[in-house]
Amino acid sequence: MSTAASEALPGALAGRVVLVVGAAGGLGEAASLACAEAGASLVLLGRRVPKLNRLHDRLQKAGAAPALYPLDLEGASPDDHAELAARIEAEFGRLDGILHVAASFDGLTPLELTDPAAFARALHVNLTARWWLTQACLPVLRRAGDASVVFAIDDPARTSAAYWGGYGLAQAGLSALVGMLQAELGDASVRISGLLPPPMRTPLRARAHVEAEDRIARSPAEVAARCVALLSPAGVSHRGQLWAPDTARSA
Repeated sequence: MSTAASEALPGALAGRVVLVVGAAGGLGEAASLACAEAGASLVLLGRRVPKLNRLHDRLQKAGAAPALYPLDLEGASPDDHAELAARIEAEFGRLDGILHVAASFDGLTPLELTDPAAFARALHVNLTARWWLTQACLPVLRRAGDASVVFAIDDPARTSAAYWGGYGLAQAGLSALVGMLQAELGDASVRISGLLPPPMRTPLRARAHVEAEDRIARSPAEVAARCVALLSPAGVSHRGQLWAPDTARSA
């Protein structure tokens, strides 16, 4: 285990308010549970209210009191993201971290045969909406002494291959965004990092791989500690970087 991950102990996020975007997904749920265990106050954002409610109940049983924020990134406007930032500041008085794990992927398709609307949706949900939300939250993030924005990125070394379409192009864009935004922020109190998780056993991956034959995929729970590490003070060593804590990059 890397140094940062080993320092993501219980209490690593104590006193911090963390927004998990895509909280009801495979990695989102596991990361939300890990962040709560690490002491974070959570705002859980997702588009599927029943799944958010189930996660909320699970966290409550573990002693957490998360806030729910239902929002569909596909249809949300910049004004909707600005309202989100304002409501978080009004309710909590601060925002210390954003974990971007929401994703949209319809499956492997040749670019020539991709529906234009599906192509645009993949670029928007996986790249544009992530930026709009981050941009809206930067003012409140800046007021924290040490804030972290973490983008989960599907390894571009794999998703730049044939048939990954708009989703793959969005991953390349996210990789560029991490370095670009950090360069612009410089030594500000907000740090940006990208997490390149190993292949995980999630519904998204199942759209590209036959689960019964997918022996390299790991449980999202094994990756959740990495999310905590990057959100915590220990993540400062990965400022402006794409962190691949597990070096295996199998397709």
